[in-house]
Amino acid sequence: MKKIALISDNHSYVGEDILSNLEGKDEIWHGGDIGDLDSIEEIIQKTKVFRAVYGNIDEVETRDVYPLNEVFEVEGIKVLMTHIGGYPGRYKTRVKALIQEHKPDLYICGHSHILKVMRDKENDLIHMNPGAYGHHGFHKMRTLLTFTIDDGKIADLNVVELGIRGIVKDVDDYIFKLRK
Repeated sequence: MKKIALISDNHSYVGEDILSNLEGKDEIWHGGDIGDLDSIEEIIQKTKVFRAVYGNIDEVETRDVYPLNEVFEVEGIKVLMTHIGGYPGRYKTRVKALIQEHKPDLYICGHSHILKVMRDKENDLIHMNPGAYGHHGFHKMRTLLTFTIDDGKIADLNVVELGIRGIVKDVDDYIFKLRK
């Protein structure tokens, strides 16, 4: 069994609110729009396995480290992760082709800042978007997902609400990290 945390769209933000929710996870997956690579250093240290894709705001330094698409298998679940991809019935052409080629059980994207978990009956997969845990964007609530994968089954899915976007407990620390 693997305990997974799924995050996305931090846009250079890191704070104790996110870090405390990553404790004890076997793997952490990031759906893109990382921003400053320094913003994920502490996150990477929280787990044995960190997987990520780059997003549309990510610059060349991030794109040199993380791919556009990530395809992998965990505990019998085949995963396709990318940043911009759409939703069941409204996938981007590029993502449709990837789904047909790789036939994932779980498709993950970020970008919209809108948390969604839905079944795609046509492609026989589960779609997850963890929303955004950063403060930039139009979302109201900052979110992430946690779940387990065991023997080909996804279970114990939880939505974690981190608080309202734009309300930073330690503003000076956040501004310092952005300017770094």
